[in-house]
Amino acid sequence: MTLISDLYHSHWIVTFLVFFPGLAGLLCLFIPARRVKRVAFYAALIEFLVSAPLFWTFTIGDTSFQNFVSIPWVPDWGIAYSVGVDGISLLLILLTTFLLPISVLVSWEQINEKEPAYYAMLLLLGTGMLGVFVALDLFLFYVFWEVTLIPMYFLIGVWGHNRRIYAAVKFFLYTAFGSLLMLVALLVLFWLHLDQFGVPSFAYADLLRVSVPVALRYWLFLGFALAFAIKVPLFPFHTWLPDAHVEAPTAGSVLLAAVLLKMGVYGFLRFAIPLFPEVALDQRVILVMLVLCLLGIIYTAWVAAVQPNIKKLIAYTSVAHLGFIVLGIFAMTGASVTGGIIQMVNHGLSTGTLFILAGLLYQRRHTYEISDYGGLAKVVPLFCAALVVTALASIGLPGLNGFVGEFLILLGAFQKYPWMTLLSATGVIFAAYYLLPMIRRVVWNALDKPENEKLIDLTRLELAVVVPLLLLMVLMGVYPKPFLDRIAPSAEALAEQIYSARQLRHDPVEGRLVLRDAPSGRERR
Repeated sequence: MTLISDLYHSHWIVTFLVFFPGLAGLLCLFIPARRVKRVAFYAALIEFLVSAPLFWTFTIGDTSFQNFVSIPWVPDWGIAYSVGVDGISLLLILLTTFLLPISVLVSWEQINEKEPAYYAMLLLLGTGMLGVFVALDLFLFYVFWEVTLIPMYFLIGVWGHNRRIYAAVKFFLYTAFGSLLMLVALLVLFWLHLDQFGVPSFAYADLLRVSVPVALRYWLFLGFALAFAIKVPLFPFHTWLPDAHVEAPTAGSVLLAAVLLKMGVYGFLRFAIPLFPEVALDQRVILVMLVLCLLGIIYTAWVAAVQPNIKKLIAYTSVAHLGFIVLGIFAMTGASVTGGIIQMVNHGLSTGTLFILAGLLYQRRHTYEISDYGGLAKVVPLFCAALVVTALASIGLPGLNGFVGEFLILLGAFQKYPWMTLLSATGVIFAAYYLLPMIRRVVWNALDKPENEKLIDLTRLELAVVVPLLLLMVLMGVYPKPFLDRIAPSAEALAEQIYSARQLRHDPVEGRLVLRDAPSGRERR
């Protein structure tokens, strides 16, 4: 037991989780097509099983980075392999590893061509996403950020639907443009650090020490913020998302909604706000961000309500829900940040499941049009029960996971921005307005189309995919304490760090910048 405990408190477990999916993906390229899906599933399952103990070996209350290591990679340029896990990244890591085997199972009967390449892309995507959540060197973070673009581009462009090339190119151009702006801002930060300290470094802890000229702060923040806002995506940078979702294969939509979009929120929380706290605390910047969140919540909810396509409707709900999450992040209270982090996980579960269920319908009827369905409760009751529960979780029904995060976000944000929070809270009503009519039309309307009368209910394989997701939705809604216990200390410490940033001072003894907590004077790494 001591050996296992030591392993799960070392960086080796994190290193394994990051690189194992990519290596397994490369192996898939050399395996016969008839066997590759089994190899991919076993690799993804091993990944999840290895990651699961991180949850209970995580030291609750410790706000520093656990499993931390920093090994020089390109020392002449200050680039290092620096990784670590804290309460902000822990659940995002576990969400990613949990969804990898589910994504393979979802693809089991849906993908029948170029299977080795497909599963290679799926697993390589896992490496990129996990690398983003553990990287503490900004060059390393940027590398993993870019790695995710390649497999997702091919997943949409090769295995997508009719307009897949258009959607793949649009996705790539939007996100690559944002990435380029972030790279420019990152390089400027690097040169500022070199100029001020005489040592090259891309380390997150080192770049926090950089004194950025006032005239430059807003431009550098904008470079990071645009990259992250496009990835979220915030209104009005959201137009690539519906096309990508509609055209992507089911597993691609699941990982895109559940994990890739969260990389943008994570980027704000981990890098953009801590690196430029003066800008992030500027009331003009906060007002702009909150207005964009509000527009995203309300406008995309209205757009979702009139969508005739199930998958496009779900895609627009993602924009609305992510607006709530970014609202919680920029309200920057302990409760709102905690709510934003837990809601990232909750949204990943509920929206990912909605995409899975939409894909199962498409597999049976080869249409996403809502008007092509009706009365399915009489034919496929298990499927309809799963759809109803998932939709209620997405709406935020108390007792299901979606309620916990939304409540904490609104509770925390109301303390500082009551009117903006009240307006944003109307999004909860609109969520019922766009999801419940879709459920009524699909599940309970008249069974008036002969094609729907012979549909097959959920198979054992499909139940193996859907049931774990439903159980987690219920567990996180009924008993969220274990999850919040791991998030809240890091979320509150981050909020405190941001507000304490103005107390940065040069320590004449140590010759470096030291951040001291306002109440206690403790040094924070």
